Amino acid sequence: MTEEKGSSSVPLSQADEDPEDAAKASLNSSNSSTRQACCYVLQSWVSRKFMTGCVVLFPVAVTFFITWWIIQFVDGFFSPIYEQLGIDIFGLGFITSLLFVFLVGIFVSSWLGATVFWLGEWIIKRMPFVRHIYAASKQISTAISSDQNTTAFKEVAIIRHPRVGEYAFGFITSSVVLQRDDGDEELCSVFVPTNHLYIGDIFLVNSKDIIRPNLSIGEGIEIIVSGGMTMPQMISPMERTAQPSERIALNRIT
Repeated sequence: MTEEKGSSSVPLSQADEDPEDAAKASLNSSNSSTRQACCYVLQSWVSRKFMTGCVVLFPVAVTFFITWWIIQFVDGFFSPIYEQLGIDIFGLGFITSLLFVFLVGIFVSSWLGATVFWLGEWIIKRMPFVRHIYAASKQISTAISSDQNTTAFKEVAIIRHPRVGEYAFGFITSSVVLQRDDGDEELCSVFVPTNHLYIGDIFLVNSKDIIRPNLSIGEGIEIIVSGGMTMPQMISPMERTAQPSERIALNRIT
C-alpha cells in the first residue's frame, strides 16, 4: 500500500500550480511580445517619417540660408547710407542694389556707358594679379549667359573620355576646320570641367563623334556643379543642323 501511495504521489510544485495561473502567464507572454512588435513597428515608422522630413527640409533650409545670406550681403552695400540718413528699414538696401544693377545694365547698353565700361575694363586688364581674377570671373559669367558673348558655351556635349566605354560631359565652345591632305575635318572644341566650372581640359573632337544630348546649357551646368546628382534618368541625343551663323563662320575659315 505504501508503494502505491508513493507511486501515485504528485510533486508539491505541480500540486500547487493552478491552471488559471498558467493561462494568465501565457497570456501575459503573448501580450508582451505583441507590445514589443508594436513598439518596433512604431519606432520604424517614426524613424522613416523623420528621415523623410529631413530629406525634404534639408534643401529648403539650405536654399533659405543661402538666400538669406545673399539678401543680407547685398543689403549691406547701401544700408549704411540709409543708416546715416536715419532710415532703418530692412531690405531697403537690397531693393536699392537691385535697382542699381538694373540702371547699370541700361547705362552700359548705351554708347556712352559702353565706352566708359570699355575704358574701365582696359584699366583693369593692365593691373597685375587683378586682371587674372577679372578675366576668370568674366569667362564664367559669359559662359553662363550665351547672349553676352559669342565665345560662351554653345551646346552640351558628351564625348568618349578618358577610355573606351566611358563618357564625359562637356560644353562646345567653338568649331574649327582642320585641313588635311585626305580632306578637311570639322573639329569642335569641347571644354570638359574637372573642378566644377573653373578648371577643365579642352579637347578637339571630330564633330561626328560628339553626342549632343537634349539638354540646355543651364541643365548641363547644374549636372556638373551638383556632381551628377541632378542627372536625368534618360538622355536622348538631339538631331541638330548647323546654324546659319556657324555656317558663315565655317565658310570664312575654309
